[in-house]
Amino acid sequence: MMTMPRIAIPIPHSGDREYAERALPQYEEAVRRAGGEPVRIELDQTPAQVMKQIERCDAVLLPGSGADVDPQKYDAERHEKTAPADSKRDTVDELLLQDAYNMHKPILGICYGLQTLNVYRSGTLVQDIESAIPHRAGRAVVKAHTVAVEPDSQLAAIVGVDRNKIEIAVNSSHHQAADIVGDGLRVVARSPLDGVIEALEGTLPDHFVLAVQWHPERSVDQDEPSRAIFRALVEAAKARHEKLVGEFETT
Repeated sequence: MMTMPRIAIPIPHSGDREYAERALPQYEEAVRRAGGEPVRIELDQTPAQVMKQIERCDAVLLPGSGADVDPQKYDAERHEKTAPADSKRDTVDELLLQDAYNMHKPILGICYGLQTLNVYRSGTLVQDIESAIPHRAGRAVVKAHTVAVEPDSQLAAIVGVDRNKIEIAVNSSHHQAADIVGDGLRVVARSPLDGVIEALEGTLPDHFVLAVQWHPERSVDQDEPSRAIFRALVEAAKARHEKLVGEFETT
């Protein structure tokens, strides 16, 4: 029997350990419930140490953060409401994404994780959303608004929507969003009332890349779509691991 697939998860924020220690266990528990083994990636490591730690990981989960991506990374001037960047988290995210794209490891981005993925793929961000929709509702509001999912997407298959029912209710805790979509990504969900991008996925059929702007780790106890997102990541990691083992055994 294979061991549980190992899912690399960076510490959410280098400068706010209290926030990180409050947020990280929810991601870890969601991964465990889906059948994976979470692997904490500390941010105070050299790039060589990070790469050594993640070489035995099967997938990457990029969590939320209290930081915002540095606008200089996508050639924009800083908005007055843009939060300070977290350079240590940015460095680790870039190492994880580089490894995941090079090795075709599954990727799941959540909230800030969607934003850092989009910028890594040469996309841009809306630095502060101006909308009557409660995108910043916070963790106390389980269902802040709905998102409309593209029925022909991988996300639709994961969360169980079709052409007769394309909207799902989500929590929401963000003030930024993807704007110009990065290379090799496509929009697969939007907020139906204001058009804010709520999910992206990769365009290559043999590489699992999914990012959502909401926080499914907070609602795995409440709804099946949230649980299904983590199961999809773990199952993709397991499939990749088994394929590699099979290729190794035939050589």
